[in-house]
Amino acid sequence: MRYLNALPLVALGLLAAVPASAQTATTLEPRVNKLEREMRAVQRKVFPGGAPNQVEPQITAPIQPTDIPGSPSSGPLATLTSRVDALESQQQALTGQLEQAQYKLRQLESAFEAYRTATDAKLKTLESAGAPPIAPATPGAVAASGDTSTDGPPPTRGPGNGGGTLGGGTVRPPVVTAPAAADPARAQRIAAIEKPSSGDAAEDGYLYGFRLWSAKLYPEAIAALRPVVAKYPKHRRASYAQNLIGRSYLDDGKPSLASREFYDNYKNMPDGERAPDSLFYLADALTKLKKTKEACDVYGELNDVYGDKISAAMKADVAKGRTANKCAA
Repeated sequence: MRYLNALPLVALGLLAAVPASAQTATTLEPRVNKLEREMRAVQRKVFPGGAPNQVEPQITAPIQPTDIPGSPSSGPLATLTSRVDALESQQQALTGQLEQAQYKLRQLESAFEAYRTATDAKLKTLESAGAPPIAPATPGAVAASGDTSTDGPPPTRGPGNGGGTLGGGTVRPPVVTAPAAADPARAQRIAAIEKPSSGDAAEDGYLYGFRLWSAKLYPEAIAALRPVVAKYPKHRRASYAQNLIGRSYLDDGKPSLASREFYDNYKNMPDGERAPDSLFYLADALTKLKKTKEACDVYGELNDVYGDKISAAMKADVAKGRTANKCAA
């Protein structure tokens, strides 16, 4: 009889325990759902194509035995706990792989940008190293240069084409100059110049022309640079190539032809990276042609349009050129 009286108390205890287990399972369910959503988001980030099995990770976590929920059979609380542990472990592994991939990508981008900056700076330094000094033209300088033509860009100032006030005019077709007749010694010098083969035709053409110019093979340099301007006018090296064609004529003692190239580079590609340099050397070519007034106008154009973009060294050279040509302040 005493045992029979105790049965209701035991039944009440069992009934009280059931809601507690159900409450714990109910609390874990949102946590599991949240982790599953986060896992799917991470998988979409790591595998944009939605096929993770096609990509093998470079870094893998040590293989650990995984308990399969429900084998052996367990209660709802143990099953949910196992699911949560498995999801948290997978999420941590995928997050770590994603962070490592992003870090490597940033390293590659930084290395490429540093290489590109160093290469451009080196090329600009080499180009500047061959620049002739600016000096007032002396009597007979034009005749001695071998370039008897005195027609340069329009000498008057008017509506500008590059944002300034340098005179307009029609664009002249480029002057095509064939390489000088090759003798055996010159042929050997040309053959010694390595032709780049990066796969970028405009880049390779400019670099080859630059190497020919550095070797003072000016007609050959012009012949190599001309197709870069004609075929790839939108490439960043088009401005470089047009400017270097003018430099080749200038260094070859032909300031009149050089002035046309410099002016056309500024007129046709005012936003090109070598447009300021072309204006600077245009003033130099005009000085050699004894067109001091026009040279002063070009220096004014250079300051008006690119005054906040040119280097301190170029600003100093502009000041020297204005002094040499006795330009008005």
